[in-house]
Amino acid sequence: MVKRYSASRFFSINTQTILIQTDTTVGFLSQDEIKLQNIKSRNSAKPFIKTYQNFKTFLEEGNRAPNSKKAFIRRSKKTTFIVNGVSFRVAQSKSNSSVARKLLWSYSTSANESGKKFNRKFCELKADIIIEDKDGLKEQSSSTLYKINSKKIIKLR
Repeated sequence: MVKRYSASRFFSINTQTILIQTDTTVGFLSQDEIKLQNIKSRNSAKPFIKTYQNFKTFLEEGNRAPNSKKAFIRRSKKTTFIVNGVSFRVAQSKSNSSVARKLLWSYSTSANESGKKFNRKFCELKADIIIEDKDGLKEQSSSTLYKINSKKIIKLR
């Protein structure tokens, strides 16, 4: 189900904030980093995780990963990586929504106020588009976080 509280069409999905059940927990997705910072009241120095639909898109954007770790990154599920100070995930959308499938990449963050638990009313007020399936929106555990370089992998979360 897609809810939209505006009469306009989805012509500019790049600037919209989407509330969706991600592969790990409920999250906000957007290609507008500043909009997400305002929603979360988050320090602008703290970067967001960039989520890619597939590993090919990640590489096409000019990103690099150590050759010895590429297979590990490509096959990982529910995992976030930090490589050369850049945090990213490769996570295909579980949603059947055509809106979610159009986003080849987006900034991602948990759907809550900074330091607080999931609050559906807060999220519905802040999101431009709400994508929900029959299972609803559920707060679950966050992704595993690894910092990797060409020599080692360090688990941070």
